[in-house]
Amino acid sequence: MSILRSAIIGCGKMAQVHAQALMNIPETKLVAVQSRSLEKAAAFGATYQAKPYTDIAAMIRAEKVDLVLICTPHPAHKEAALIALESGAHVLVEKPLAISLEDCDAMIEKAAATGKQLGMISQRRFLPPCMRIRKAIDSGKLGTPMLGFVVMYGWRDEKYYKSDPWRGSWEAEGGGVLVNQAPHQLDLLQWFMGSEPEELYGAWSNINHPYIEVDDTATAIIRFKNGALANIMVSNAQKPGLYGKVHIHGSNGASAGVQTDGGSMFLPGQSAILEPPYNDIWTVPGEENLLQQWKEEDTALFNSVNAVEYFVRLQQRDFIMAVLENRTPLVTGREGRKTAELFNAIYRSNKERVAVKWPLGA
Repeated sequence: MSILRSAIIGCGKMAQVHAQALMNIPETKLVAVQSRSLEKAAAFGATYQAKPYTDIAAMIRAEKVDLVLICTPHPAHKEAALIALESGAHVLVEKPLAISLEDCDAMIEKAAATGKQLGMISQRRFLPPCMRIRKAIDSGKLGTPMLGFVVMYGWRDEKYYKSDPWRGSWEAEGGGVLVNQAPHQLDLLQWFMGSEPEELYGAWSNINHPYIEVDDTATAIIRFKNGALANIMVSNAQKPGLYGKVHIHGSNGASAGVQTDGGSMFLPGQSAILEPPYNDIWTVPGEENLLQQWKEEDTALFNSVNAVEYFVRLQQRDFIMAVLENRTPLVTGREGRKTAELFNAIYRSNKERVAVKWPLGA
């Protein structure tokens, strides 16, 4: 069996989750970790028996690294990805792929030029209720998805924003709820809807976080090229956090939905996922009575695993097997760009007070 040599770039809270997951995948071995601080890299590496580095290219060459996981703050994704790709490694990036579409395009182009895989972490695609919706769409049970809703009501307090020096600023984080918490639901929406957007009108606000300069709330209306419509409402301004949901309504009148998150939102290194994800709407003819059965099955799985690590591991393994089998992973760099298109369109629309048209260029 082929074993890929993996490394992690960045030693923050999510890097811990990714390291734990990599340790449970037989097709890879975590061999190295990189940080701008050798002290941080050494402490991280000691926990996972990974050699510490400060230089990405040197790490990849010396350790013969096959793939890297990038867990740096968002604005630093592009630089790390370009170095890793140029040095011969496949690259899997924590969401979002990048802040700007220019950065996304540079990463996608470099991956194509070097013949390496590029992917973005969006592990909620691997939740059973999300896979169930995708399968229903693919089999025609909803007809054509024509109406989509994203609702995410969460909470982040001042302690959270002070937990890392880069949080809450345009320069260091690149945005607020739209670039940090909402990408999971934005990715699910575009994955389920299938059609490319035609135009978007959006706005954002900071409702109750005066100590940050970025958005804690945002909303948008999307018209897709096939005539479908969608609504986005995401916020970090509801104590202690309510839920995150994605609902899809089809051309045949059938509907399917998922509550991806419930209650107080997961904070890496600070809290666990409190509620199991489940399908909260399902009106596919003949399957209406399956909701309770599915909820029990999904709850049993949730209670039998470390949900934070488990679904990250599923996506990591999909990417690793895509490299080994020379196939496309479920979430590619181009898929990651679609999420960046959505939040960039909302920011642009808010600034210009007009609907933003597709294609959305850098």
